Amino acid sequence: MNYEDILYEVRDGAAWITINRPEKMNAFRGRTCDELIHAINHAGYAADIGVIVLAGAGEKAFCTGGDQSAHAGQYDGRGTIGLPMEELHNAIRDVPKPVIARVQGYAIGGGNVLCTICDFTIASEKAVFGQVGPKVGSVDPGYGTAYLARVVGEKKAREIWYLCRRYPAAEALAMGLVNAVVPHEQLDEEIGRWCAEIMEKSPTAIAIAKRSFNMDTAHQAGIAGMGMYALKLYYDTEESREGVRAFQEKRKPDFRQFAK
Repeated sequence: MNYEDILYEVRDGAAWITINRPEKMNAFRGRTCDELIHAINHAGYAADIGVIVLAGAGEKAFCTGGDQSAHAGQYDGRGTIGLPMEELHNAIRDVPKPVIARVQGYAIGGGNVLCTICDFTIASEKAVFGQVGPKVGSVDPGYGTAYLARVVGEKKAREIWYLCRRYPAAEALAMGLVNAVVPHEQLDEEIGRWCAEIMEKSPTAIAIAKRSFNMDTAHQAGIAGMGMYALKLYYDTEESREGVRAFQEKRKPDFRQFAK
C-alpha cells in the first residue's frame, strides 16, 4: 500500500506510524484510517517489531479526530459512518504488540479516543486532551465512552463528554489518561526508553497479557458496532448537521431548537 496520509519508519525495533496531515491538525479522513489500519496490522504481526508508536506530525497536534472538511452529513470513506473507525480501534487493540500514543500537542475528539485505546500514552508537557463531540453534533459510542470510563472512572468520563473541556497534560496524568508527562524536548527520548524496556521483555508474555486485558472489555466492541449504526442515523439529522454548520461558520451551535 502506498501511504499518502501517514509516515512509517522503524527505529530500533519500534514501528513509528505518524499521521502526516499537520495542515489539518492531523485530523483523519477515510484514507488516513485505511492507511493506519494497514500499517498497524503490518507492524503488529512483523517478527522484527516489538512495539508500535502512534504519532502526529508537526508540533501542534497529535490528532484532532475526524476531518470536518470531509464531513457533510457523513464522511468520505467506507465503514458504518463513512470512516472505518471500528476497524481502526480494533486494530490497535488486537495486534499482539503494545501501542504507545506519542502526544506532543492537541489530542482532541477522535484523537483523544485513540489515546484512550492505546496501551500507553506518553505526553509532552504541552499536550492538551479533550472531547468535542457534543459541541459539533457527534459522539463516540464505544471505546471512546465505555472504555474511557474504565480508564479514568465513570464520573470523570461523563465530565469529559458532557462538558467538552480541555485538560492539560498534568491533569490528564492525574486522571489516569496518560502514563507519563515529560518536557517537550525530551518526549522522543522518553518514548525510546519505554520502547527499549518493552523489547527486553518476552513478546509472547506481553501478547498474552494484552489479550487478557482486552478480554475484560471485549464486549465493548459490540457496543461500538451498534452505536456506530445509531451514530449514522444521527448524522442524517438536522441536529447533527447544525453542529457541523456551526463549526464551519465559527459560531456557537443552536442545539436547543431540536429539543423534544
